[in-house]
Amino acid sequence: MNGKRRGFGRNVIVAGLVSLFMDFSSEMVYPLVPLFLSDVLGANKSVIGLIEGIAESTASLLRVFSGWLSDRMGSRKWLMAAGYGTATLSRPILALAAGWHQVLASRFVDRFGKGVRVAPRDALIAESSEATHIGRAFGLQRAMDTFGAVMGPACAFLLLGLLSGSYRAVFWISIVPGLVAVLLVVFLIREKPPSRRRETAGAKPARFGWRFRFFVVIAAVFALGNSSDVFLILRARQLGISPVLIPLVYLLFNLVYALSAFPAGIVADRFGKKRVILLGFALFAAVYYGFAIAQTSRQIWFLFALYGLFMGLTEGVQKAFLSTIIPQGFKATAYGIYNTVVGIAVFPASLLGGWLWDRVSPSATFYFGAITAVLSAALFGSFMIAMKGNAEH
Repeated sequence: MNGKRRGFGRNVIVAGLVSLFMDFSSEMVYPLVPLFLSDVLGANKSVIGLIEGIAESTASLLRVFSGWLSDRMGSRKWLMAAGYGTATLSRPILALAAGWHQVLASRFVDRFGKGVRVAPRDALIAESSEATHIGRAFGLQRAMDTFGAVMGPACAFLLLGLLSGSYRAVFWISIVPGLVAVLLVVFLIREKPPSRRRETAGAKPARFGWRFRFFVVIAAVFALGNSSDVFLILRARQLGISPVLIPLVYLLFNLVYALSAFPAGIVADRFGKKRVILLGFALFAAVYYGFAIAQTSRQIWFLFALYGLFMGLTEGVQKAFLSTIIPQGFKATAYGIYNTVVGIAVFPASLLGGWLWDRVSPSATFYFGAITAVLSAALFGSFMIAMKGNAEH
């Protein structure tokens, strides 16, 4: 059942399907939340930034513990099931929300679930793939995840038309694909017996090395300017895109993301993961600069498509690259550390993004992101040179 085909095993495909259904559920909700907060509940941009900062940081801060626990237990499956189940439980809280505090609670529960599931899932994918195909394995997972994110906004768009623009009705319906994701984990994921992994998981952790630490620092610097995507949605609304079209704009972003993720993994395996990551940083800087100077709704559609290309180039490839510089037996822990450090940076990023929007200008939020991306690209270029010099010696 776990035999590898095309360089990765059945678990990679099942994990991709699980991500597809969970993102179907999540992305029915996500592009509507900032509109729900601002239009229905009357929250300002600073409050929206606070909610997203707390939510995303919660997800990332939990990943180091979840990763350590997964390595310690020798199990990936049941932490994944718990994480996906918890996220699904957040939907009723959102549907019943009467104020922004309840939305915060819903986002907190949703991201809590994500924090529990991501590190074990990434470790499962890495362990179910051959080293020469690790990029395409993560690329496949990101592609399937994002096809779910295409289906979610498309479904939300149709439902808003059928249900007279009722955000709450869409939130209730989003529970269904979330439940499907949980059932797929429980019944289709197959992993190695825990006893076969506990020998390494219970050993004293090895030092992760300078390459891992340096890359985590670069990722944290980049994350400081990568504020929540809700600001992209609010920018689209500000430049004239109507609320009913917002899910379609987000659908375009996710469609480009989905179509580019798997090819990006293949290219990274063949020509080098570091080159693809560097290109991604440069593209992000250009996209955020574009959002800063955009003046028409037509430009917003183009920028969302480019943003999808950036995500396709970087999300899966960065995780594939990490798998090459972390020690065997501690993969879930390492992925957890990486995501936790990035998560610490996410909170001030979203908080600062909201503050810059309210106190300076909407463009300032995106200028800041472009600057940090340029800095990250420069640091990563130095990292590539250091790795090459170290290899030669």
